[in-house]
Amino acid sequence: MLFCGGHSFAQSNAEEYQVKAVFLYNFTQFVDWPENTFNSPDEPFIIGIVGDDPFGNYIDEIVKGEFLGTHAIKIKRCNDIRSTLTCHMLYINSTDKEKVRTILNAVSEKNILTVSDDPSFNKLGGIIRFYTEDNKIRFQINLSRSKEARLSISSKLLSVAKTN
Repeated sequence: MLFCGGHSFAQSNAEEYQVKAVFLYNFTQFVDWPENTFNSPDEPFIIGIVGDDPFGNYIDEIVKGEFLGTHAIKIKRCNDIRSTLTCHMLYINSTDKEKVRTILNAVSEKNILTVSDDPSFNKLGGIIRFYTEDNKIRFQINLSRSKEARLSISSKLLSVAKTN
């Protein structure tokens, strides 16, 4: 899927999260993690989901057999903060600002790309926030936080995002 200013979607919640799942996978192709992120060439790239999983099996199917370089992409459902610390990308599904803040504080020293739908996510220190505009899924990127996490975001991705 190309990042061409957002993707139109039907009002179905399932379809919306299918599109967002594809975006999550595509983010792996437009973000560079620091060299020392992986302990070995075959360590998997982990996309974590914390909170209720809105993607179901769809996200597992998208990443099945996919790699980021030599790293197989895997999905991990996280039940506690400790399990989020081994992720490389983390989708946070919560509207509880204190819970979101706690998770973001826990991963702040890590090279983790954080993503959420929460309207205040970027203000709380998250990196990418999904939002809907003109019936299209779009995203906003917190550049200062991505730099703190030492993540390099492609100019192609930045060109179709709102930044702050």
